[in-house]
Amino acid sequence: MRPLRPLLLATALLLATAASCDSTPETKVDGPFRDSKRPVAERVADLLARMSLDEKIGQMTQAERGSISPEEVTEFRVGSILSGGGSVPTPNNRGGWVAMVDAYQKAALATPLGIPFIYGSDAVHGHNNVTGATIFPHNIGLGATRDPQLAEAIGAATATEVAETGVHWTFAPCVCVARDDRWGRTYESFSEDPAIVASMSSVIKGLQSQQVMATAKHYLGDGGTTGGKDQGNTELSIEELRRLHLPPYEAAIKHNVASVMVSFSSWNGTKVHGSEFLITKLLKEELKFGGFVVSDWNGVDQIDGAPGLSASDVRTAINAGVDMVMAPAVWREFIQVLKAEVEAGRVPMSRIDDANRRILAKKFEFGLFERTKTNRNTAAFGSAPHRALARQAVAKSQVLLKNSGVLPLKAGTGRIFVAGKNADNVGNQSGGWTLTWQGSPGEVPGGTSILKGIREVAGSGATITYAQDGSGLDKSYDVAVVVIGEKPYAEFEGDRMEGTGLDGEDKAVLEKVRALGVPTVVVVVSGRPLEIGSHLDGWNAALAAWLPGTEGAGVADVLFGRQVPSGKLPMTWPADGGHPANAGDGKAALFPLGFGLTY
Repeated sequence: MRPLRPLLLATALLLATAASCDSTPETKVDGPFRDSKRPVAERVADLLARMSLDEKIGQMTQAERGSISPEEVTEFRVGSILSGGGSVPTPNNRGGWVAMVDAYQKAALATPLGIPFIYGSDAVHGHNNVTGATIFPHNIGLGATRDPQLAEAIGAATATEVAETGVHWTFAPCVCVARDDRWGRTYESFSEDPAIVASMSSVIKGLQSQQVMATAKHYLGDGGTTGGKDQGNTELSIEELRRLHLPPYEAAIKHNVASVMVSFSSWNGTKVHGSEFLITKLLKEELKFGGFVVSDWNGVDQIDGAPGLSASDVRTAINAGVDMVMAPAVWREFIQVLKAEVEAGRVPMSRIDDANRRILAKKFEFGLFERTKTNRNTAAFGSAPHRALARQAVAKSQVLLKNSGVLPLKAGTGRIFVAGKNADNVGNQSGGWTLTWQGSPGEVPGGTSILKGIREVAGSGATITYAQDGSGLDKSYDVAVVVIGEKPYAEFEGDRMEGTGLDGEDKAVLEKVRALGVPTVVVVVSGRPLEIGSHLDGWNAALAAWLPGTEGAGVADVLFGRQVPSGKLPMTWPADGGHPANAGDGKAALFPLGFGLTY
């Protein structure tokens, strides 16, 4: 989803409003819907019978925090708010988030019926918008572990940190099946193989075990667009769509996933946001998905092909089965348009009621009516146990592609030279969706770079020298560890239609090292397989590290043999970065799906 630019609401105004909300009395309306001992269906029916059309439409509306004040939450009965990527309170820490979320919740409870709201955030590899959070490997790395139990544990740890900031809902996991590595969201996919993706959807169990709603996204076929184009067109028969892209959603539904987010992409030319067949017939009726369907960021606007939100967009999406519309800055217009469409009979009340039943059921099931204030007596956020879990996940995700005997390195002795732009850069190794939407090079508070991890694991008896560009390397060194790869990116801006070759900086440092003839270990930090075939002969060892997140010492654990490499490729590694390959398609591969050496 897209971040809001610019943010329209200063955090200072929000916090001032929070103080004023403290004096606002909460609703006194009572009834069976407030009795937590009653069945959810009974509570939903009682509350729904009390709601006006305005209140129902409010529950179907999601605004971005930068475009709505707490007073407007009360006035318009808005049922959900989100943070776009990089949209954060000041200060951007746990306390700042708690104050913000609780202020909005106070405003929601001040409405006549006192229906709590849901706050959503893209916690896609840890609570990655918040300073100090533990940042886990992106999904492509977790897919390399082939460990559903590890994914579940990471889900639980992430959800614990999410809940500690007051947030109720994460837009994760992405259960896309990436079939073209040029796509900028490839690293959000666990694998090109739908069976592997389905198995790793166990992360949902972990997330929801901590009373945080999970979201399976992006429904359906987002990883199969022609040419790997973001928001593009997936050109497949229904049989192939079912075979390649549906299994992870079947698995997610078995895990009782709370919500499903619709893809920006199209299927054979029709926007998924407007497809009644895919959303209602297939997802809700055939697969019996009982949660609610949320749109992506302004995704409804794209249905009719014209700029902006139109009546046609709104009625098509709602009638197709979208239950909640993410209308970040145009939420007022959405409310007005949907109300007019209902009053004109173009959107039936039965559809409005169905959407509300689904949304309200999750609010009851996840205890939002009973848990209206954030627990301030917690200590797990960015904790040592969570970072240890992340380090373990990093080590298990490493895929050893080549080794002529130089690995594992010997700790406590020798001279090791470290080079490359990704050796000492936690921002690069964490990738997109880290503090900002696209991510950025540089420091991530609390993070450990791969270089720092090497220094720690190598111990005081070893000599570690670092120069990003390779300057100072000579033949006195026993080995050179060169950490290359990609800089951060996210959706759209990460598309590489021209191919996935190494950049000039990487090529230059590799050439400098190769010319000296020092044994060379290359660590590839990337969100997808890169074109390395033409360079591989000059390397003594190669390790695919993916995007490991803040715990770079996990990479060092494998380099020095503290952990034996066990990762297996979640994607076919193409022979040519401009020509993607998948298992069974007959295209040339440098390394096949499932490849991975060990010591």
